Amino acid sequence: MNSDQALNRIISGGIVAGMRGAFPPDVALRVSDVLMGEGIDCFELMMNSDEPIAAMRAVKAEYGDSACVGMGTVLDVPTAEAVLDAGADFVVSPAFQPDVVAAVLRRDTLAGPGVATPSEAVAAWDMGVKLIKLFPIGALGSAYFEAIFGPLGHMTFMCNGAVNDRNAREFIQAGAVACGMGGWLVGDGSWSASQLRSRARILVNAVRSAQAPAANHSA
Repeated sequence: MNSDQALNRIISGGIVAGMRGAFPPDVALRVSDVLMGEGIDCFELMMNSDEPIAAMRAVKAEYGDSACVGMGTVLDVPTAEAVLDAGADFVVSPAFQPDVVAAVLRRDTLAGPGVATPSEAVAAWDMGVKLIKLFPIGALGSAYFEAIFGPLGHMTFMCNGAVNDRNAREFIQAGAVACGMGGWLVGDGSWSASQLRSRARILVNAVRSAQAPAANHSA
């Protein structure tokens, strides 16, 4: 999946489910199976988790291009190269590191560096980044996002960090193309299928209702 294909999938779905912690391959497969059934098909495994590359490969092998599967918390170039070699559809980070971004872009893979300020967002966009990850936006709130998006509305933003069903709706309505979330949506790896399904349905309803008036975004 090239960068444009991955971006379009994230925009279309509006949700990236992040799995951090106790999500080895068997758990990642169980969680992704439930979420796929509820219409969530973009998954971010994270490097500070149990067997993250193996888990990413397992989900990708199970669903192929029916799912968009990437890696998060990628903090250096060797790690970026390793996850790209393993088939990541996208690579995201909590920080903007130009060397990591450049390594990902060279492979025509979607890079989503984390930024918190307009200066970082502009610098990343000027490098050719197509998806700006605003992080940690949950702690800052939708008003902060709106203030940044006003002059930078030509950019494509995904909101991450302490996101839930309520503020996800606010971020999408304010102009974000997607929201990424972990704990609120998937828990700690121990949740039952019914717990996962309940959270997924709440979130999908919130995001879909917010996407309708904001559907003027395209890759």
